[in-house]
Order: sequence, then structure tokens, then C-alpha cells
Amino acid sequence: MKSAFAVSRWCKITCLPGADEKNVLPYSIRVLLEAAVRNCDGFLMKKEDVMNILDWKTKQSNVEVPFFPARVLLQDFTGIPAMVDFAAMREAVKTLGGDPKKVHPACPTDLTVDHSLQIDFNKCAIQNAPNPGGGDLQKAGKLSPLRVQPKKLPCRGQTTCRGSCDSGELGRNSGKFSSQIENTPILCPFHLQPVPEPETVLKNQEVEFGRNRERLQFFKWSSRVFKNVAVIPPGTGMAHQVNLEYLSRVVFEEKDLLFPDSVVGTDSHITMVNGLGILGWGVGGIETEAVMLGLPVSLTLPEVVGCELTGSSNPFVTSIDVVLGITKHLRQVGVAGKFVEFFGSGVSQLSIVDRTTIANMCPEYGAILSFFPVDNVTLKHLEHTGFDKAKLESMEAYLKAVKLFRNEHDNSGEPEYSQVIQINLNSIVPSVSGPKRPQDRVALTDMKSDFQACLNEKVGFKGFQIAAEKQNDIVSIHYEGSEYKLAHGSVVIAAVISCTNNCNPSVMLAAGLLAKKAVEAGLQVKPYIRTSLSPGSGMVTHYLSSSGVLPYLSKLGFEIIGYGCSTCVGNTAPLSEAVLNAVKQGDLVTCGVLSGNKNFEGRLCDCVRANYLASPPLVVAYAIAGTVNIDFQTEPLGTDPTGKNIYLHDIWPSREEVHQIEEEHVVLSMFKALKEKIEMGNKRWNSLEAPDSVLFPWDLKSTYIRCPSFFDKLTKEPVALQPIANAHVLLHLGDSVTTDHISPAGSIARSSAAAKYLTNRGLTPREFNSYGARRGNDAVMTRGTFANIKLFNKFIGKPAPKTIHFPSGQTLDVFEAAELYQKEGIPLIILAGKKYGSGNSRDWAAKGPYLLGVKAVLAESYEKIHKDHLIGIGIAPLQFLPGESADSLGLSGRETFSLTFPEELSPGVKLNIKTSTGKVFSVIASFENDVEITLYKHGGLLNFVARKFS
Repeated sequence: MKSAFAVSRWCKITCLPGADEKNVLPYSIRVLLEAAVRNCDGFLMKKEDVMNILDWKTKQSNVEVPFFPARVLLQDFTGIPAMVDFAAMREAVKTLGGDPKKVHPACPTDLTVDHSLQIDFNKCAIQNAPNPGGGDLQKAGKLSPLRVQPKKLPCRGQTTCRGSCDSGELGRNSGKFSSQIENTPILCPFHLQPVPEPETVLKNQEVEFGRNRERLQFFKWSSRVFKNVAVIPPGTGMAHQVNLEYLSRVVFEEKDLLFPDSVVGTDSHITMVNGLGILGWGVGGIETEAVMLGLPVSLTLPEVVGCELTGSSNPFVTSIDVVLGITKHLRQVGVAGKFVEFFGSGVSQLSIVDRTTIANMCPEYGAILSFFPVDNVTLKHLEHTGFDKAKLESMEAYLKAVKLFRNEHDNSGEPEYSQVIQINLNSIVPSVSGPKRPQDRVALTDMKSDFQACLNEKVGFKGFQIAAEKQNDIVSIHYEGSEYKLAHGSVVIAAVISCTNNCNPSVMLAAGLLAKKAVEAGLQVKPYIRTSLSPGSGMVTHYLSSSGVLPYLSKLGFEIIGYGCSTCVGNTAPLSEAVLNAVKQGDLVTCGVLSGNKNFEGRLCDCVRANYLASPPLVVAYAIAGTVNIDFQTEPLGTDPTGKNIYLHDIWPSREEVHQIEEEHVVLSMFKALKEKIEMGNKRWNSLEAPDSVLFPWDLKSTYIRCPSFFDKLTKEPVALQPIANAHVLLHLGDSVTTDHISPAGSIARSSAAAKYLTNRGLTPREFNSYGARRGNDAVMTRGTFANIKLFNKFIGKPAPKTIHFPSGQTLDVFEAAELYQKEGIPLIILAGKKYGSGNSRDWAAKGPYLLGVKAVLAESYEKIHKDHLIGIGIAPLQFLPGESADSLGLSGRETFSLTFPEELSPGVKLNIKTSTGKVFSVIASFENDVEITLYKHGGLLNFVARKFS
């Protein structure tokens, strides 16, 4: 009996040498220990692995341990290549003589279709849809912003109704603004009865289904053919929030065995569930596929940084401010590649939504995960969200029995940590983050002076280098019959987007209350600003609507456009021609303000150079101000109808106001409604036709789904490691090259190699869709690799997705140069500086270079996760010796490079590289363990797994 055996082993662990150490292990390490004991089979999980985890204090950072997560979470952008690889693996196994029916995920796998949404409709007006793809857009005129004669919604005879359910009434306490904003969903203020979703949402969903029909049919085939695969259809919610609200178990039940819930997935923000006491983090699609096939995740037994939270935040600080403050602090401390675990008196003052928001941002400060152990606050949250009482009692008893429950009133048993840092919540002030990186935090009081400094600074992580005489330039534009003025700092995008930050009801309700007060004061948002509101799930719509604040957000232009990632991944609707022309004419540094977690330069829109992360209420405030070049303490947002100045403090809601609304409207029924929506699906998804064959019927004409070429040269046995001889340098890069620079994301530029490929197959630019939507086509994704306009290649000397093909001397798109090199049989390497591969969007950041013909990357240092992915796809991660770099060694990148691998490759071995100029120097083969070396010898994880099935 597996359960009896596992429980027996867990009990016996207390009798092993050093077992007393279990009681002082960090909680996150205890979860690793439990999984190791439960899965100890002497092969994939050995007794030695269990003992290494138990002896964490001395073994941390020194040994590699396997971990079996309980489940896997995929989202469609990164999930589709994983499922396509599964489908292709079936083909490969059949080719090698194996049984393709054996290829199934071995653990529960949930795939949420949440990254396909693009903003084609917003502000109740039909935009010029940029990428209709497979769907025909119906012609429609402009919709009026207000409905003068609202329709009545009957209460269906409920006797407990204390008032009329009239859609023109926003509730008894909703203030002066009583006209119903057209297309906003309204609930009966007494019964929370939903009316149909906003027309804008439905129109965007209609386009989404048409545009992505092929992908959706493939997902439905996957859910039919592969066991353990469940697909959450479009229009339901974003992966992280659905994971938090619906998929999370906290404690898993498998027959008569209880064990902690844990998850890995193809997105770095899986860590959000750490706030619920669930161990989880993001890995690449390659590693995820291994877990789906029953293999463990391998990780270096991590250091665990204990982060003690003390004090309490002031009333004007939102959870987003706390997140950004902790992010900056942990970045400065240096927690890359480590676990972070929170404890201290300040933890109990944070709600679950606060904790999950903090945990969500852990990839931005480089940690593997950020863990909040289960405590009484967790149990109360689960009770409010509909967990069965008996299940909660069983959960509490189990977690206390295995010492995974944190008692905030008992500090005597606090774990021992590798390092302890303290953060006083009183020290955190309201802030934003930008203009180019999430870790560059700016106090709200310093925003104006900091932006001015950015204009002066040289081009870099913060600077724009605008000449002093041009910093006050103003460009007039005419828009919708009125004249407006744009300057440096003008806000042109303001997005409360479907990011994990939005899951916190307090900040979303604060944005709504601020909008309400702004509208009542007569403030407006300029119409040329591209505003949008894309919540993480329908639950957010419910509480914004039932609290009466949604119409005010809509009045300011923040209308719900759908549920899914949009602006954050570059899927915003195009800016108006008037704005684009003004930006170009004045060379203006215009701004985007968003409540997301990514603001890398050029991510939102090519012409928006400064992007700031802010809390939802500050997004609304900056949209009203129309500029980031403002001091909210001394300068007004605008004036009321009488000419009186209105300042931010006049409309900022108090913590008490927000808390009262949150208590009244974030209710159990809303969580139940989301669960019903997920379980019922929707009509479009339910009626979608899909094949059910063992092998996927690939359509050779498809530009969305294509059988990838990873297995083209697969043999039953791996061949010996081949030398890299006379390799040219494809790209010579500097420091902090992110995976956003490498991996394709956002819209497909018309002049790009991917655009040429699609055009040659008869598609028009309106049908290109986005890179994310086409991740199932390796031909598109390979052409989009290194296609970021902000890529700085030292060969070119300026930001551009270009390189030099040295045999001919031509300057070409990166793909075109790589294609020529491959035709000539010339291997390629990449030269890079420090922190190569930071950020996320990571799967194709390894797959793309591999298909370009890159055999090795030589960098000063790596982001660990990306380095693992390079190994997982079959690219050698080489590292300069400490203190050395391409510059210090006098390497121009125009040489050719040769190296040979020893027969017995070992972790951290030094290799000699010889260049065509005669220079010889040593580098480190940055393999950390024998598992990584085994995978590399097989040509990557995909080949390794496919061979096991054959």
C-alpha cells in the first residue's frame, strides 16, 4: 500500500540520525522533505536524497535534490509548445518503434487559455482590430457612453428584496452618478444577481475564438486524448488567479493519503500560490514536460532567506507598495536562486491576497519562490472561499501533525534560516516602479524629480538623454474635435491589466472608490489615453459591480475589455495616429502606467519609452493627471466645475472605506460563481469541434500548429559529444540581456522575418496575430527569436534586431544570418555579459536559439533558470572565469571559436577555447550536476524522455 508505506516512512524519519533537525527546518524545506519521503523509491528518489534534505543546514547549496510536485499548471502561451511537444513526441516514439499511446502526463495538468486576449474593443467603441486572424469582424458603429433610459431588471420575485433592482440605480449608497454606463455588468445590490457580461467582453471573446480557432481545437484535442489534462477555456480568468481561486488544494487527497499541495508550471508567477502555503514556482516548458511524464524537478538544495516582517503599513500604502518595497529590498540583499520564507509579527497582519501579491513578485527579485506557511489567516480565507468545514478540520489536523502549520502566537519554534533580513512595514511609502525595470522603485513624492532626472541621464536602465533645450517641448494634437497638448511625461497608456496584482480586492476597490470620487468631483481622463481594465477573473467583475464602483471606472475609460493577459504582454490596441505622429514629431518620452509586474522597455508599445508599474488607484490617478511629471503633494489633478483645485488626497479612499466595501462585497457567492463558470465552460468552447485521434492530424498549411523539428535527428541511443569547431558569433551582447530580448512576445512587426514567413503563406498583416498565439509554430517562433527592437548587438552599435553574417559581410535580420550560417554548416555561439537570461518568457528563449543553430552561450554569468533551460534544450552554457570577460580577453566577436568536450564531462569542468587569431583561454562548463550532464549528452530533455518511451 503506497499510503501506508509513505506514512510509515514519514514516521520512521524521526528515528533517523539528525531527525531532530526536522523541527528547525524552514517550512518550505519541510515540504521538500515530505515529498522526498513519500516518493522514495530508491531510483528517482533515493534515501541519500532524503538524508540530504534532512541535513539541509550543512548541505544547502552543495547538493542537488529531486522534487516531485503534486501537479502542473500551464497557460496557453507557454503551454501550447509543451502540448505540441507532447504531440510531436508521440510521432517520434512511433517512428522509433514505440507505442505512442503510452505518452500521457503522469500527474494532474491544468491548462488555462488566458494569454490569447487582445484589446480589439474598449471604451465602448469598436477599435480598428489589428489582428482578426481566423475570425470575421462584424461592422459596427460607435457605441454611446451613456444610456439615458436604463432598462429595469426584475428581481424574479424574491421576497427579501429591500428595493428595486433597477439597472439605473447603483445602490442606495452609490452617490450622485446614477446613469447606467452602457455595457457594464450590474448585479442586484441586494441579491448579487449578475446580468449579462459587458458587450465589450463578449465582442473581444468572439474575436478571440475566431482568431485562435486552430489553437483552441488543438487544446481540445489534447484534453480528449491525454489523460490527466484539463483545459480551462478562454474567458474564464488568468492562470495565476484561477490557480489561486479554484485549482489550489493546499492539501492533496489521494485515496487514503494526505500530502501537501505543490505545483510547477510554465510561468514564473506560479509563485503566487506560495501565499496560500503551497510550494510552487515556474519552470520551463521542457522541465514541465518532464514532470508531466513522471520525472522529478531537479534543484540545488537552496539557501532559505528568512524575511522577518515587523510593524504595520500606513493607511496610504497599498499592497502593491508593500510588494514593490519588498522587491527592491530583496533585490539589494541578493536572493537569486534562493527560497524566501516570511515570518514575524507583520505576517499575521497581511491578508491572503496581500501575501499572494507579494509572492507573485518573487521572480522580479530573483528568488525561486517566496513562501508563507499555512496559518490561521490561511484557514479563515479558505473558509470564506467555500472550503468544506470537515475538509478544513482535516487539513488543519494534518498540517499540525507533520509540522507544516505556523502558529503566529508561538515564536519558540521558529525555523533556522540561512540568513535573516528584517523589513519594517512602517518604512514603506507609496511608490511606483520604472521607467524601464520593475526593481527601480521611485517614491511617489520623488516621482516628478526622478522623471526629470531620467530625461537628463544618458540612455541606460533609467535614462533617455533628452537635450535640456528640448525637455519642455510641447506638441499639439487634434483628437475627436478637440485640441490637446503632449509633452515629455504625457501618459498615453493607462492599464489596470489582468496581472496577478489585480487579484487583491483592496487595491481594485481602492481604484474604484477613487474613480467614484473623481467622477463626482467632475474630473475626467483625456480621450486619447488608451485606458483599459482587464481583471484576472469574473470574480473581480462581480465585486466591482456589486460595490457600485464599476460604472465610475467605465466613465473614466477603464471599461472591462476581457479576462486575460493583454497590455502586459504587448497586446494593447494601437495608439491613435494623432498621438503616434506627435510622439515622432517631438521625439517625446511618453509614458504607460500599469498595475502589472513587467515594464521592460518597448514591452507595451514601441513608441512608449517610459513605463511605470503602479497600484490600480495610482494608475487611475495618473490617467486623470495625464502626466507622470507631476507632484501629487503640491499640484492638483484638475479642477471641479466651480474651478476649485482637486488634489490626490481629496479623492484618495481611506483604508477603512476600502475595508468596509471589501467585507461587504468580496463574498463566498463570488468564489462559487467562478467555480460554476469553470465547471460549466461556455457555449463557444462546448460547441467547438476537435479530433480525437491517437496522433494529432497536423495540417501542413497551418501557420499556428506545426510539428516541431526537435526530434528530426533522434536516434535510439545518444551519440558521443561532438566538438564545436570554427563557430562564428551570432550575437555579441552586453549585461542584463533579458529573456524578453531573446524570446518572441507581443505583436509581429511587419518588417520582421516572421512577418515575411506569414506573408509568403498568404496572410495579411491584420492576420498575423501575436507571437504568443503562434508559439505552436516553431517556424514563426524561430524567426521571432532575438527580434526585439531593443536588442543591443555590439556588432551593430545601436538597438536593432540585426547582426552581421561575417562570411559575406552582410547586415541581416538575426534569423536570416543564422539561416545562412546553417546552410553553410557553420556552428554558432553567443557572447554575453552578466546576468544573461534574466526575466521571464523563458521557454522559447532556449528553444529559439537552439533552432537558430546556437551550440553554446559564453557569458560572464547567467540567470539560473535560463541556464537550466539552455541545458534542457541541448545548448552548452559556458562561463568566463571570474574577473574575465570578452573585453578583458580582447575578443571582438569577429573571430571563430573552437572547443572540444572531454569524454568524461563533469560539473564545473574547465574547457579550453581556441580562436582563429590563435588566442587560447579557459572557460567553465556551467553544469551543476550529473543530471544536467546526462541531459546535455542526450541532446536535451526532450530527446532523453522520448528515448525512455522507445
